[in-house]
Amino acid sequence: MKKLIIAAMTLMLASPLAFAGPQQERMKECNANAKTQDLKGDARKAFMSDCLSGKAPEAASDKTPQQNRMTQCNKDAGDKALKGDERKKFMSSCLSGKEPEAASPKATQQNKMKSCNKEAADKALKGDKRKKFMSDCLKN
Repeated sequence: MKKLIIAAMTLMLASPLAFAGPQQERMKECNANAKTQDLKGDARKAFMSDCLSGKAPEAASDKTPQQNRMTQCNKDAGDKALKGDERKKFMSSCLSGKEPEAASPKATQQNKMKSCNKEAADKALKGDKRKKFMSDCLKN
C-alpha cells in the first residue's frame, strides 16, 4: 500500500514537469533572441509576449535609419563616457551625420578648468580650500 501511495505521489509531482518542456524550450529561445537583440524594458516585454505567443518577432531592421543612427550614437557616446555639454555636442554632430569633431586635449582641459572654476565659485571656496578643490576637480 505504501508503495502504491509513493508511486501515485511521484506521478503527480512529475506530470507538470513533463508538460512544461515545450514551453520551457520556447522561453529559452525567446530569452536568447531578446538577449541577442539587446532588448530592455518595454521593448523586451513586448518582444517576449509576442515570441511566447508564437507571433513572428519584429526584425531589428524595422527601425528607421534615424532610429538606427540614434542607437549607434548613444552607444558611441556611452563608450566614450561623454557627459553634459560634450555629450550634447557629440550627439548633435553624430545624429546630423557629420563626423564628430575631435576635441583637442587643450580644449578639453580648458573646459574642465572652466567647469571646476564655476563649481568652486558656486561653493564660494577661498584660499587653501579652493586650491585643494581645484586640484581634485582637475584630476577627475
